[in-house]
Amino acid sequence: MRSIICLVLICGFMLSCKDEATFIPRDFNTVEIETILEDSLLSIRAIDILNDGSLTFAANNGAYGLYDPKKESWQISKQVYDTLQLEFRSVAHTTSDFFMLSVGNPAMLFKTGDQGTMELVYFEEHPKVFYDSMIFWNDQEGIAIGDTTEDCLSIIITRDGGNTWHKLSCDVLPKAKEAEGAFAASNTNIAVKGNNTWIATTAGRVYFSEDKGKSWSVVQTPVINAKETEGIYSMAFYDDMNGFAIGGDYTNPESNTANKIITNDGGNTWTLIASGKEPGYRSCVQYVPNGNGKELVTVGFKGIDYSKDGGDSWKSISKEGFYTLRFLNDSVAYAAGQKRISKLMFK
Repeated sequence: MRSIICLVLICGFMLSCKDEATFIPRDFNTVEIETILEDSLLSIRAIDILNDGSLTFAANNGAYGLYDPKKESWQISKQVYDTLQLEFRSVAHTTSDFFMLSVGNPAMLFKTGDQGTMELVYFEEHPKVFYDSMIFWNDQEGIAIGDTTEDCLSIIITRDGGNTWHKLSCDVLPKAKEAEGAFAASNTNIAVKGNNTWIATTAGRVYFSEDKGKSWSVVQTPVINAKETEGIYSMAFYDDMNGFAIGGDYTNPESNTANKIITNDGGNTWTLIASGKEPGYRSCVQYVPNGNGKELVTVGFKGIDYSKDGGDSWKSISKEGFYTLRFLNDSVAYAAGQKRISKLMFK
């Protein structure tokens, strides 16, 4: 009798484990869009969700702001530096500070200061300087990447919480291709998981570091990249192994050939997926939280798309245009674009 009971318990445990291992993706069909900020002068490509759930952005015209979802209120400011017209397309945060990085020459990186204003922590002048994306590994270490100025990508790193930033020498980076850079389209051409870092470029290449930027390798992907407007625009990793990237050509947004790639070996190899199928050009892709690496959402100025099978097939769920997207939870996200920031509720 005892052996029979044990057998029943073991079988029950095995069935329970099997049930838990079966992931059933949802099937979003619509998205409800609630605009929470409108400004006819703004073009917003950089947003970030802070640890408390509040939303930050930085944009053109030196504008940046903070949204309190509990009070449903904004605090918006303008960063002034001499007579320059600052444009921000990269933002990031630590537990204690918010950072924003301008595009163009000169490049200027600001962080929240002790006096309640933003303070300049990095400044770089060069005819070709153009920074595209920024992210932190942890509260002390962060990275920002930009276009080639010499023979390699521009990569700056902080190891002291963002107080000081240092540019990597080309001696420790792979040689760049001619005019190789990154697209400052959505602040999503850097992805990090633990110590691992991936950078997606205009040349359709992915740079990889397993030690938070101390050493680097690079692989060529099959993404279309013959023209200067083609390449990888956005990349996301669900975990250390599984990643997805999307791009194409923003001047030919309907083209959907060779613009989507996937990896399941940590970025060592990339494979075309859904080539010749919708969507075409998109500027941002994000994994849906708790989606087991199967659920993805893309946004671009031509609309919003959803996949429940890891990117093999997609459905258009809205024609509303946005540049960038960040998930608050597994069914709510914030998206930003031309003249607005919106709250997206997927159903």
